[in-house]
Amino acid sequence: MTPRRPDSRPDSRPDLAADPATAHPPLVISADETLLAELLALAAAADVTPVVVRDPVSALGAWSRAPVVLVGADLADAMARVAPDRRPRTYLVSAGRAPDEVFRTALHLGAEQVVELSGSAAWLVELLADLTEHLPGRGRVIGVIGGSGGAGATTLACALGQWAARRGPAVVIDCDPQGPGLDRMLGVERHDGFRWDALCQTTGRLSARALREALPRRDGLGVLSWYVDGRVATLQAFAVREALSAARRGHEVVVVDLPRSRDPLVEEVAARCGELLVVTVGSVVGVAGAARMRSRFAEHPGAGLVLRGETFTAAEVQRAVGLPVLAHMRDQRGLAESVDLGLGPLRSARGPLARAAARILSTDPAPGPGETVTAVGAPAGARDGMGSLGPGAAA
Repeated sequence: MTPRRPDSRPDSRPDLAADPATAHPPLVISADETLLAELLALAAAADVTPVVVRDPVSALGAWSRAPVVLVGADLADAMARVAPDRRPRTYLVSAGRAPDEVFRTALHLGAEQVVELSGSAAWLVELLADLTEHLPGRGRVIGVIGGSGGAGATTLACALGQWAARRGPAVVIDCDPQGPGLDRMLGVERHDGFRWDALCQTTGRLSARALREALPRRDGLGVLSWYVDGRVATLQAFAVREALSAARRGHEVVVVDLPRSRDPLVEEVAARCGELLVVTVGSVVGVAGAARMRSRFAEHPGAGLVLRGETFTAAEVQRAVGLPVLAHMRDQRGLAESVDLGLGPLRSARGPLARAAARILSTDPAPGPGETVTAVGAPAGARDGMGSLGPGAAA
């Protein structure tokens, strides 16, 4: 193995997804304060906090557990003399141009590459960001889409975000430029913060911390939506991918409001969601629309139904559509007033919509036989996504 400078191609980064070691922080071994300042700044951009050790012997304890080891050129010879066990994903890091002898030292140390920060900073940020990308328990991503017009997908997305934010950091992402706007539904349209137009102008890796701090936020819930004047008419694929990645790394729950329109990017975003909720009305038209949506996402392993109305039972709709009914809801009184007051659809922790959101997020016991959970009706005259949500979560 010959140490080399990192390849800038995306597929040159090591696969960290299946490595249980990613539960531990990366290890940085250096006593060079200038180099450490640069490395810590890059780690912050990747939203990771490494363990810093300034003595080679002291580094041995964390050497085998760390998912990535960065050895400063200043301590490379000393580290090689200690002769730690060879391990994957060890890199020798130099602030400037690495002299030839550093490559020989890297070979003795068993380092995979020599990283010169002057030309490889972006590569290193992506490497470190991949550590949190695959941490267990990070970022439950739930997509919500209407099975038919007026089903109430946007209302449910907002309610899920509000309920999730009661227990940990959560974010709702508005992927429908023609919808009512999640920021207006949640009463944060006048709050300062990034909207899609700003994110669509960014390039490079977006850190989880940067996204959390940039978004309009209230009561622990961040909102990524659109400006009222519609400055951005369509989503940009790179911006959506970075936003979803950063959101998942920085929040416990990510709720994505998806448009019903057919678009390759919408299909991709839905595929990135661990769960996909199809919200439908309990009518012939609504069930037919849900069945079509089911065929559209036939390969999605986490698809389920949220049913509104009492014309059909949950069992009947489940048989017709071929998806499990996760919540069956009635209309909730006062929803229009709650949204108009800027409180969002989830006004009460004890209301029917709260019960339905808790059921979907598995934070509330399932109802007993015959018990129902009522939920949501939409503001009058609302557009698709603000339609009424209905009957209560049938078991």
